[in-house]
Amino acid sequence: MKVLILEDEQPAAENMVRLLQAYDKNIRIEAILDSVKDVVEWLKSNARPDLIFMDIQVADGLCFEVFGQVQVSSPVIFTTAYQEYAIRAFKVNSVDYLLKPIDFKELTRAMEKYERLYTGNQAVPVVPEGLIEQVRKMLEKPGKNRFVIRVGEHLRTIGIGEICLFISQEKTTSAITCDNRSYVIDYSLDRLMEIIDNNQFFRISRKAIVSRDAISDIVIYSNSQLKIRLTVPVDEPLLVSRDKVSAFKSWLGD
Repeated sequence: MKVLILEDEQPAAENMVRLLQAYDKNIRIEAILDSVKDVVEWLKSNARPDLIFMDIQVADGLCFEVFGQVQVSSPVIFTTAYQEYAIRAFKVNSVDYLLKPIDFKELTRAMEKYERLYTGNQAVPVVPEGLIEQVRKMLEKPGKNRFVIRVGEHLRTIGIGEICLFISQEKTTSAITCDNRSYVIDYSLDRLMEIIDNNQFFRISRKAIVSRDAISDIVIYSNSQLKIRLTVPVDEPLLVSRDKVSAFKSWLGD
């Protein structure tokens, strides 16, 4: 069996190779690539592999971008630390979805599914009935509940329920708590939206994510925007971007 791997973290790539060789020593790793660009170029110039393992989030973007740039006729097993990509993953040639850190038992289950679904030159996987519902249930698991922050020379944790606002300023992300304290955290806003409960938090703009419970008022603003007032004072206006107003209203009504 010929296998292609997309993984931008060397330890994770090495672990994948080790697990695959433990599963079947005859598996041949065609290449280990670390970017969307490299995978696209490789697929254009090489015979299709029997199976591709793709880390969903790599340094130059999401692996789904590959499918828009080149025909992918091989089945795919996705790997990622972020559960919310699961449903999207199953729409593009997916055999399975493995949550990191991957262990041998889960890899074996995915490989057995691949062998069960694929015979001969079958090009499109048969997705078992009920699989998408299974993934939806996976996505219903609660998001990140606590963050580690630094206070002087000490580390402490703050619960997600204590946070009213995440804001990005000058390439720094801060969590503003409901008692009006500000703490720098080691996450971008993009990453936060992958790990926090999207039913509780909404990204109103490139610079801010607000908590539903912290909203005290919503004012119709100029140019079809909305202005958010929170239960804590904020130095600058919190405006819902025009392209997010409709989604924001739907989120409020959920």
